[in-house]
Amino acid sequence: MVGAAANGLIVYAMVASKQHTKQLLIFNQNVFDLCSCIILVITYTLKLCGIHLVGTLGYWLCTMIIGQGPLWCSINGSAMNLMSITVERYLKVVHPSLSKKLLRKWVIWLVVAFTWIANTIYNMTLAFSTSVVIGGVCYYTVWKSQVAWLVHSIWYFIS
Repeated sequence: MVGAAANGLIVYAMVASKQHTKQLLIFNQNVFDLCSCIILVITYTLKLCGIHLVGTLGYWLCTMIIGQGPLWCSINGSAMNLMSITVERYLKVVHPSLSKKLLRKWVIWLVVAFTWIANTIYNMTLAFSTSVVIGGVCYYTVWKSQVAWLVHSIWYFIS
């Protein structure tokens, strides 16, 4: 809750001071962190309630919330956005003339869109392919085969 309040305050301050348009990647990082905090609270609140999952609604609840798909969307998106900030800052400090050519407003917006879209597609595909409800209980790391798990592990490590 403290993290959500702190990130919410930072997002509000950036919007109020109009810094969210000047520092778009930093603003995006704070939005990712705010989403992570809020989704984490919702996820673990539902896990503590011990809901018996049944039918289609139970499967969707398992996949979308209890299975932590959206949480990992924000966490991995935050990591990807942090890498983008690092590249942006490196270019601005080490190659200032190149950064003026490359870091146009539309490129930064494209990076922001890519971090949200790519992570959502990747993580929700993973969540739907590995989540299953058995006996009213959500299992969210059930792999179809050992090869699928190995390929994903190698991809995750490399990326």
